[in-house]
Amino acid sequence: MDKDGLFLQALGKFLLGVIVIGLLLFLPAGSFQYWQACLLMGILLVPMFCAGLVMMAKNPELLRKRLNAKEEEKEQKTVVKLSGLLFVAAFVVAGFNWRLGWCVLPDWAVWVSAGLFLICYLLYAEVLRENTYLSRTIEVQENQKVIDTGLYGVVRHPMYMATTVLFLAMPLVLASPLSFLIMLLYIPLIAKRIKNEEMVLEEGLEGYKDYKQKVKYKVIPFIW
Repeated sequence: MDKDGLFLQALGKFLLGVIVIGLLLFLPAGSFQYWQACLLMGILLVPMFCAGLVMMAKNPELLRKRLNAKEEEKEQKTVVKLSGLLFVAAFVVAGFNWRLGWCVLPDWAVWVSAGLFLICYLLYAEVLRENTYLSRTIEVQENQKVIDTGLYGVVRHPMYMATTVLFLAMPLVLASPLSFLIMLLYIPLIAKRIKNEEMVLEEGLEGYKDYKQKVKYKVIPFIW
């Protein structure tokens, strides 16, 4: 696929994401006055669009890999599907929570969560910069090498560190503690994914076993 085709593919998926997220949030809310949803879409989608442009210019192969990701392993397909269901449930519940006023967080908590979200977005961008082998699927790529510097010298899965906090911050930006409780179920799902991923890497990536001995923590320093 040439660059023009890659750009159109990326733009199409981005616009589809905007529509789907908007429907999941604003239909249950019954109003575009749900400003917390507008805030989340802004801090989620604007950096995502900018990151796409940067990858398009600097590393189109990385963008291509992240757009065309399809899990082959049955176990990981299940993890991906369940994660998707969690997002749908959390967004829909957040919309109804705002509409019906069940349990809405104060504005200061929303803004603090938005700040945390953006910090983790920067961490995610740094992970993409450090590791050009990153894929959305679990696999060992041709000529792949172990990355053990930068954030990878702190935890073995800095991408999951950043994305886990991102995902847990989303319902708080939406002012919905009920949605936060739903998203907590993402933690056992990502733990299952990491376990499977490390098995694949140990078997197929030279030096990964030694790397595990060097960097003890998977996601959170001194904790996990």
